[in-house]
Amino acid sequence: MEHNAVFRFTGPDIMHIYQAVAPEMAGEVNTRSYARCWVEGPDTLVLSVSASDIGALRASINMWLRLINVAKEMQEIIPNRGGCKI
Repeated sequence: MEHNAVFRFTGPDIMHIYQAVAPEMAGEVNTRSYARCWVEGPDTLVLSVSASDIGALRASINMWLRLINVAKEMQEIIPNRGGCKI
């Protein structure tokens, strides 16, 4: 049995968040779960996670939500979205 979960996030920095997590998607190799992420419209990020068992689904969801949350937090602390200044 396949288990699925879909999450939608909205906000002004969605494209930056997508660009931050997209490389992780490309390198993800897991035999028990599969995740996809894409942008819908100008301000919606969609995360879709599928897994062969509930434990794998939970672990994958936790990982991807954590990565998206870190990317969101980084957008909040970077001044003027122009990068870090030392």
